[in-house]
Amino acid sequence: MPSSTRLRLHSMGFSRWLNRTVGFFVFFILDIVDFLLCFTYKTLDFFFESEWKPCYCCPPPEAKPAAAGGSRGGKMIVSDRSGEYSKVVSLTRTKIHLDEISDTLYSRPSLLTRLTKLVKCFKKNAAECCDEPKKRSSSSKKTLLTVNSTVVDKLQRTPRWSDCHCTFCTSWLSSSNHSLFVNVQQPKENKAQENVVFIHGFLSSSTFWTETLFPNFSESAKSNYRFLAVDLLGYGKSPKPNDSLYTLKEHLEMIERSVISQFRLKTFHVVAHSLGCILALALAVKHPGAIKSLTLLAPPYFSVPKGVQATQYVMRRLAPKEVWPPMAFGASVASWYEHVSRTVSLVLCKNHHLLEFLTKLLTRNRMRTYLIEGFLCHTHNASWHTLHNIIFGSGNKVEAYLDHVRDNVDCEVTVFHGGRDELIPVECSYGVKRKVPRARIHVVPDKDHITIVVGRQKEFARELELIWRKSTTTPQLHSN
Repeated sequence: MPSSTRLRLHSMGFSRWLNRTVGFFVFFILDIVDFLLCFTYKTLDFFFESEWKPCYCCPPPEAKPAAAGGSRGGKMIVSDRSGEYSKVVSLTRTKIHLDEISDTLYSRPSLLTRLTKLVKCFKKNAAECCDEPKKRSSSSKKTLLTVNSTVVDKLQRTPRWSDCHCTFCTSWLSSSNHSLFVNVQQPKENKAQENVVFIHGFLSSSTFWTETLFPNFSESAKSNYRFLAVDLLGYGKSPKPNDSLYTLKEHLEMIERSVISQFRLKTFHVVAHSLGCILALALAVKHPGAIKSLTLLAPPYFSVPKGVQATQYVMRRLAPKEVWPPMAFGASVASWYEHVSRTVSLVLCKNHHLLEFLTKLLTRNRMRTYLIEGFLCHTHNASWHTLHNIIFGSGNKVEAYLDHVRDNVDCEVTVFHGGRDELIPVECSYGVKRKVPRARIHVVPDKDHITIVVGRQKEFARELELIWRKSTTTPQLHSN
């Protein structure tokens, strides 16, 4: 082996060791900070809202399942003791709705919790500690339901004290139907021949599309297509209800009600980025005959090894608890620390207008701030639950969605990925190709998770128009 190669391998090994060592101490400190912030926010919540607000710091306490007819309304979270599934139970007078939620909401092991459990274990009898796994495995055979402490008994639509109260973020409160905000660009006299639905990613909004692609479509495209860019539930100008757990079912139902039903879409193309790719695939499964083409940008699909819990695997892949690169560190803080991330949201999101002003001032108004709007105009409740319930919680669903698209959805499937994407690795797109062989993969060199669109919007607009024309003129053939 050449000496230069050995030196490079040695350097890589040292960098990896340094990253893990520094990360160990940094995240241990964050464990302590998050623990302290838990009590701080409970006190502040009680002071400002006269109510103790529950959190996900502790595992859900055990409880007996509630009878269907014993409650007129409300929601509670239940799970089996083995941790294999979790459900949101919405009790009404007539029926019970079950929505899957992610166990990562309340199962995020840290060094601090492990040390606490270790101390408790030493206090117990040694024999009891040894027999505990056997008891747990035997109890998992029974269907024991537990109720999470995050029980929502009544509708809470007013913003919390730690959320932004500006007219932009609360504009949805003045509407009576509480539908999603949809930015529509269509030809004059409503003579569009086809529809295109744009779904943004995590911590973003419809401006990700309207400020980049919409102005750069050709006149031909603008005269033939109706473009609909939606603000997802909890983002931008869309509703941000405090009682929502932002499950996949809630997101899909809002898109169906606010876009598909509202605009009477019979067929449509879908363009989705990051988190939006999961929702796009779920839409394709529910409306296989309506999808004319699927364009996915940086889809978060991870092939989960057998015997591994999918939700935990995806969380560790996307948020590996490393301090470098910065994108991985930010994802780790947002994913593992409920109260630290709430503090970040309190500082940044509640003051997004000030940040936009400072950005314009420092750049002499040369930098457009639409990305800041998308990144900061949300609530912590929305971002926290969407991250866990959609991105992590769908870890065991995306594979089935791709199988369904391969066998039952007759449409063009095109995937774009930035060659330097540090958040969603390129292997995710190649995984989509393995599941859906007809999918076309385009890896764009020197582009990351954002610049896959921003900075190359003219080129990407032409690529999209070509995809739509092909899907219209070329029948799709695939074998089951």
